[in-house]
Amino acid sequence: MEAKILTKDGKNFLIPFILITSCFALWGFSNDMTGPLVKAFSKIFRMSVTEGALVPMAQYLGYFAMAFPAAMFIQRYTFKAGVLLGLGLFVGGVFLFIPAKMMGYYYPFLIAYFILTCGLSFLETSCNPYIYCMGPEETATQRLNLAQAFNPIGAMIGMWVTLEFIQGRMSPMSTDQRAGLSDVQFNALKDHDLSVLVGPYITMCIIGIIILVLIRMQKMPKVGDTRSAKPLKTALSELFHIKNYREGVIAQFFYEGAQICCWTFIIQYGTRVFEIEGMEEKPAEMLALKYSIVAMAFFAVSRFICTWLMRWIAPGRLLSVLAILALSLTIGVILFPDCNGMYCLVGISACMSLMFPTIYGIALRGVGDNVKYAGAGLIMAILGASVIPPIQALIIDSKVNLLGLSSVNISFIIPLICFVVVAVYGHRAYVRHYILNPGAKHYA
Repeated sequence: MEAKILTKDGKNFLIPFILITSCFALWGFSNDMTGPLVKAFSKIFRMSVTEGALVPMAQYLGYFAMAFPAAMFIQRYTFKAGVLLGLGLFVGGVFLFIPAKMMGYYYPFLIAYFILTCGLSFLETSCNPYIYCMGPEETATQRLNLAQAFNPIGAMIGMWVTLEFIQGRMSPMSTDQRAGLSDVQFNALKDHDLSVLVGPYITMCIIGIIILVLIRMQKMPKVGDTRSAKPLKTALSELFHIKNYREGVIAQFFYEGAQICCWTFIIQYGTRVFEIEGMEEKPAEMLALKYSIVAMAFFAVSRFICTWLMRWIAPGRLLSVLAILALSLTIGVILFPDCNGMYCLVGISACMSLMFPTIYGIALRGVGDNVKYAGAGLIMAILGASVIPPIQALIIDSKVNLLGLSSVNISFIIPLICFVVVAVYGHRAYVRHYILNPGAKHYA
């Protein structure tokens, strides 16, 4: 299978594939350190959940803002140039954590996250279509899922680093205890916790530099690097009239919102469940973070399994089935006030594993030489991760109770709606490609 999906025109792309796939692991590492840090920032700066949720908002706004500039850049130059520039921006954003820590204010961290994510936007806009082009189109979705399988591996490492080197070394003082500190005590504690938080980001900066140097030195393939004289307005107009692509961007927007909701607020959800069972806030947070690592392990294993299943099951069908299972588990998250709800929330990650690369691969079918701009549109859809979680955070902060359910439980109606959209897209894509086009191959 590997030879088939990584060979095009008689050329094997294994080494370039490995190097580009390392970028998938890198942004997984970075992104999934962010979710647990919403709670950490809220404690360090004594903020509400909604204010803490500005971290993923700033982060994913970078994806939205830079996706089309990235597409225009790689359209003019090459995928490799886009990857190198993305890594450069990423390293620069991470480096800004040092002056942000020295200033001791919250908003410089948001600026650093934004610049860091502008780099990740360049990387995702470059790497996803680059992987898509490293082999025949009929195996593109499989190839994307294989590359994306290394994203949760990086994410698990990032979450473990957060657990051991950030959450585990921050002050154990609870949010209520911090609220009672004097300004001098609070500033001393804040400085300590920010020093703990910044340490892993310095390591991440070094890793980014190493990957940048390796890719710069490697001769990379020119697949997909043909330039088009077509004006941007014309390309966008053509893409807008492709129903499969248009609906794919919408589905990606809602999927990204659901993913970040489920991964960001698993800490709040788990902390509440374990506090009800009698644990103190700090141990409850640590245990909730461990559950989030288990969720990411499910996500990683499931992605490899789904990549294998796509040899026999059409991606659209598999997407709709897992989306339906995800929304069923989300109902359990809403209705169960105990550990059963936590188990459902962990299980959702296994269902989400194939969604991003599969929606991406399905949506790119038939876009022709507009693939770079099409890829940018799908990366811009990551804006859903910036727009949707704050809505859930507002519900959590409202402290509303309905039918005996807490605001934390009720808030998961937001990802429930998102999974409905994904399920509908998967079904429509399957019908469009296989039922209405019976001659289509039964993969990719």
